[in-house]
Amino acid sequence: MSSMMTLKTCEQNCRLQDSAVCSKCRRRSSVKNPHLEEMKVDILYHLGLTTSDDDLQIMFGDVKFVCVGGTPERMKEFAEYVFKVLGRTNPKDNELCNISKSSRYSLFKAGPVLCVSHGIGSPSISVVLHEIMKLMHHAKAEDPVFLRMGTCGGLGLPPGSVVITSVSVDGMLRPYQELVVLGEKIQRPSTLDEELSKELKIVADKYLKDCTVVVGKTMCADDFYEGQGRLDGAFCEYTQEDKVFYLKKLKEEGVVNIEMESLTFAAMCNTAGVKGGVICVTLLDRLKDDQVTASSETLKEWQLRVLHLAAYYVKAKLTGEI
Repeated sequence: MSSMMTLKTCEQNCRLQDSAVCSKCRRRSSVKNPHLEEMKVDILYHLGLTTSDDDLQIMFGDVKFVCVGGTPERMKEFAEYVFKVLGRTNPKDNELCNISKSSRYSLFKAGPVLCVSHGIGSPSISVVLHEIMKLMHHAKAEDPVFLRMGTCGGLGLPPGSVVITSVSVDGMLRPYQELVVLGEKIQRPSTLDEELSKELKIVADKYLKDCTVVVGKTMCADDFYEGQGRLDGAFCEYTQEDKVFYLKKLKEEGVVNIEMESLTFAAMCNTAGVKGGVICVTLLDRLKDDQVTASSETLKEWQLRVLHLAAYYVKAKLTGEI
């Protein structure tokens, strides 16, 4: 498949090649699609926004952080928490409302933080990331940092641990995402930004002192059941011994947790040339259990840990603490 060199034009008529930084406006383009420049209107269908009907630069031009998570409820809660952490306890009536005009994904804005739900699994997060990255491009947002917040199964970690992903691997332990595009396989590296991972660990050590926090390798599965070696799905053609052997092999290879979105997230951030990080809380130790048995109150407390980490990271960056 032939590759194409993409040239972008910023508001000062400077030219951006791939994801290079413009010497005039210092803005980095996150999209690599020459066809966008030929379109009169770009319809961000799954967000319900368009370049013709919405002034995207006014709405989103100040975004510094794009934080994504699985559910609309979690992202609204995160947006509300960000307001408190940043000292903005009295949002205006039109703030913290779902900006998305589609029922597919939710979109909340807490000052410079865009909070987006991505659903479950790689296909779902891929769709919304394509549109969010285009949204940031159209809005002329300056180098936003992308963060994914989620839940996961741990490997040898106590439930409630927070994992900062260093690199995401697939079920065959390959550190890249493999896609079929126009009938050909392409591979995109899935390593997360090292500097961002270090900064997240610094913030975690300061604000999450009551739980285990590790930086490590994440295995991203294609589904929740068979792809993660569970025994409780509708289909299971392997034994308990097969499962344990596989999970122990993952652990021996440095994998500390399993989830379903990090591979696509990391690969797309790499391709876009943006800083990306993944933080997840473990809901169980997969070496011991397949099903989540903690109480709803406990699960709620655990899930708040990654929201708090992300919010305090945002504050630390905005205040120059890190």
